[in-house]
Amino acid sequence: MKHFITLCALLFTSLFYAQTAPNVPVRGTVTGKVIDNALKQPVPYASIIIKSKAEGTTITGGITDDAGSFEIKDVPEGSHIFEIQFIGYITFSKEITISSGNRKIDLGTITLEENVQELEGVDVVAERTTIEQRIDRKVINVGKDLTTAGATASDIMNNIPSVSVDQQTGAISLRGNENVRVMVDGKLSNVPVDQLLKQIPSSSIKSIELITNPSAKYNPEGMSGIINIVLHKNVNIGFNGNVNMGLSYEEEAKFNSSIDLNYRRGKFNLYGNYGNNISKNINYGYVEREDDPSTDSFNENQVQNFDFKNNNKSHLYKVGVDFYLNEKNTLSFFTNQNLYDGKGYGLTKITAYDPAVANSSQLFNNENSNHSQQYNFDYKLDFAKEGHNIELELDYNKFEDEEDAFFNFNGFSLIPDYNDYVDTNRDQFIGNLDYVNPLSEKSKLELGVETRLFETDIDYSSTGLSYNEEGELRPTPDTFYTYTMDIYSGYATFGQNFEKWSYQLGARIENVEVNADTSNVKIFTDKYTQIYPSVFVTYNQNEKNQFQFSFSRRVDRPGLQQVNPIREWSTPQISSFGNPSLVPQFTNSYEVNYTRRLEKGSVTMGVFFRSIEDEINRALYVDRTDLSKQILTFDNFENTSAYGIEVSSNYRPTNWWSINGSFDFYTSTQKGLTESLSADPLNATENDIVIEKVEVDNVAWNLRMNNNFKVNKNLSFSLFGFYRGKNKGIQLTAKPMYFVNAGLRQSFAQGKGTFSFNFNDVFNTMKFRFTGENPYRQFGEFNWESRTVYVGLSYRFGSGKDRALSRKRRDDNTKQGGGGIL
Repeated sequence: MKHFITLCALLFTSLFYAQTAPNVPVRGTVTGKVIDNALKQPVPYASIIIKSKAEGTTITGGITDDAGSFEIKDVPEGSHIFEIQFIGYITFSKEITISSGNRKIDLGTITLEENVQELEGVDVVAERTTIEQRIDRKVINVGKDLTTAGATASDIMNNIPSVSVDQQTGAISLRGNENVRVMVDGKLSNVPVDQLLKQIPSSSIKSIELITNPSAKYNPEGMSGIINIVLHKNVNIGFNGNVNMGLSYEEEAKFNSSIDLNYRRGKFNLYGNYGNNISKNINYGYVEREDDPSTDSFNENQVQNFDFKNNNKSHLYKVGVDFYLNEKNTLSFFTNQNLYDGKGYGLTKITAYDPAVANSSQLFNNENSNHSQQYNFDYKLDFAKEGHNIELELDYNKFEDEEDAFFNFNGFSLIPDYNDYVDTNRDQFIGNLDYVNPLSEKSKLELGVETRLFETDIDYSSTGLSYNEEGELRPTPDTFYTYTMDIYSGYATFGQNFEKWSYQLGARIENVEVNADTSNVKIFTDKYTQIYPSVFVTYNQNEKNQFQFSFSRRVDRPGLQQVNPIREWSTPQISSFGNPSLVPQFTNSYEVNYTRRLEKGSVTMGVFFRSIEDEINRALYVDRTDLSKQILTFDNFENTSAYGIEVSSNYRPTNWWSINGSFDFYTSTQKGLTESLSADPLNATENDIVIEKVEVDNVAWNLRMNNNFKVNKNLSFSLFGFYRGKNKGIQLTAKPMYFVNAGLRQSFAQGKGTFSFNFNDVFNTMKFRFTGENPYRQFGEFNWESRTVYVGLSYRFGSGKDRALSRKRRDDNTKQGGGGIL
C-alpha cells in the first residue's frame, strides 16, 4: 500500500506539471557541405541565409568554413527558406521545416552552379579590417581602410597589432622582438626581408597572420613566432588580371607597380605576375658622444653627423601552372625570379669641440646587385574519405649577390682609402611530405617529415689595411667563408573537437648539424637533436565568448648575419661583425587569449610569457685594436624572461564609421656584459676597460587607432594614429615616437578601379631618438622620409568568376595559385 500511494503521488505530480508547465520552444540545427559543381571542390566562406517563409525576413545564418561545411544552430520552429549565396554562383534555395520531430536537418552535399550571366567579377575586398582569433593564430583580414595607409607591405606593417618595422633598417619585430620569421603564402624566401616587404603592393595583401605560438607542424624557428602574408588569389575562369601603380614622394620619388595575369580553362590554370619597386631614399642623423667621463657636458667632446642616400631598383617575376589531373590528383609548379640593383652613398662627419683635435670625415659608396631564384613543385593526392590526403612539396631557392664598397677618408692619418668586395652565393632546399587523416568527425591526425639544406659561401677581398693581433697595420687578407646547416625533422599532431572544447597535441623532433669554415679552416661546428612539443586548448563558452591556451617550444638559430665574421659595414667610430661562436637560443612560450564578439565588432585580449635560454642580442664592445672605436656584434647572454599583454578590437558605431584599435604592453629583462673606459680613449690602455654585468628591465607599449569614414558606396576616408613608448636596451634607450596618417579611397568603373591618396606622418613627428651610457655616454637622432604623399591606382579586368579552389594549406594557408607577387 505504501508503494502504491507513492506511485500515485508521482503520477499526479507528472500530470500536474505536464498541464501547467509553459511550452518550451523548439530549436533545430541545419548542417551540410557546399562544393563547386564543375571543380568538385569545397566553396569556403559562402553565405548561409535562413528566412521566414511567411514573412520573408532573415532569421539567422552563417558562412561555410575552409572545408565548405556549415552548421547553423538555434533555428526556430516553423517553415523556412534556406539559401546559399556566393559571388559568381547561382543562389541555391530550398524549403525546410523545423519541428519537434524534425530538429536536425542534414542537407548533405550541395553543389553550386556557375552564374554564366555574370560576365564581370566584382571587387570583394572587405570595406573594413577585421581581427579573427583562430586556434593557433591571429588573422588580420586587410580591408580598404588599412590598405590606404601605404604603398607596400613595409608601409602598412606598423599598422598591424603587435608588429613594428624599423623604417631605417627595414628590420621587422613581433611583440617587441626581431626573432621572427616572415613568410609569404606559407613559404620562406631567400630575398632579404626588408627588400621583400618593399616589393609587395599593399593592395595585393588579403590578410596577415600572426602565429605567435606555432604548433609542432611549423618550423620551430623564431622566438616571437611567424608573420605570414597571405596574398589575394586569382584562379578565375577565363582570362583575368589586375594592375597596380603607386607613387610616393617627400624629397625623392618612390615608384612601385605590379600586374597579375591569370588564364583558367578546363584542367589548367596558368598565371604570371610582375612587380617592381624603384625608389630613392634619404636618411640622416647624428650621434653626440662624450669621450671623457670626467666632463659633464656633451658639447665638450664630439658629434658624428650621418647622411645616407640610396637608389634601389627591384623586379619580381612569377610564372606558374596548376594541372588538375582529376578530382583526386593535382600537380602545381611555379618559379619566382627577383632581380635587385642598389646604389648607396654615405657621408659621416666627425666634428670635435676641442680645437686641438682635428675634424674628420668618411665617404662611403656602395654598389649591390643580387638575383634570387625559386622553383617550387607540389603534388597532392586526395583519398576517398573527405579531408584524407597526402602531399609532396619540393622547393629550391638560389641567391647570388655581388657587393662593392668604396671608403674614402679625410683627416685620418693612419687609415688610407680602401675598397671591399663581397660575393655571396646561397642555396636552400626544402622538401616536405605531409599526411592528413580525419580519423572521425571529431578527431584528426597529421604526420609529416621535412628536409632543409642550407649552404652559404661568401668570398671577401679588400684593398685596405687592418690591425693584426700585434696591433700592427697590415694588408687585409682575403677571406672565404662557408656556412652550412642541415636539418632533418618529423612531426605529429592529434586534435579533437567536442561541442564546446577542442584540443591539439603535437611534437616535432629535429636533428641539426651546423658547420662554419673560414679560408678552409673549420672555426665552428654544432650538432644537436631537439624535441619541440606544442599544446592548444580552446573553449567556446557560447557564440560570443572564446578562450584559448597554448604552449610551444621555439628555437632561434643564429642567422648568417649574426655569425659572419667578415666586416659587414664600418664608420670611423664603429665596425660591425658577426660572432661565429653563437649557439642557438631556446624559448618556452605560454599564451592565453580571450575573444568577445560584440553586436557591432569584437575584442581580443591576450597575455603571454616567454622563458628564454642563452638569449641572442646585440653587443657593443670596445675595439681592442683602437680603444677610441667600438665593435658592434652579437653574443649569447644569460637566461631571461619576457611577458606582455595585448588588446585589439574592431567596432562599427554607425554604418559610415568603423574603428580598429590595438594596445600592446611588453616587459622583458635583458642581461649581458658591457664595456666602458675609465679614462680618455686617447690616453687609455686595455687596463682601463671596465667590464660589468648589466641587467635592464624594459617596459614598452604601443597604441594604434585606425578610423575609417564611408561617405558613400565609392568614397571613404581614413585617419590612423600610432604611438610607441620608450624602449630600453642594454646599450641604448629609444625615446617615444608617434605619427598620424590620413588618406582617402575612391572607387570607379563599377568597382573595378580604385584611386588612393595618403598623407603620411602629417605632423612630421616620426624620428628615432636615443640616449646611451655604455660603452660611452651618447645621444642622437635619425630621420627618414616619413612625411610622404602617396598616390595609387589599381584596376581589375577580365571576364571570369571568382572560383575559390580548395588546395592543401601549409601553415593553414592556401598554396599560391595565381594572382600574387610571391
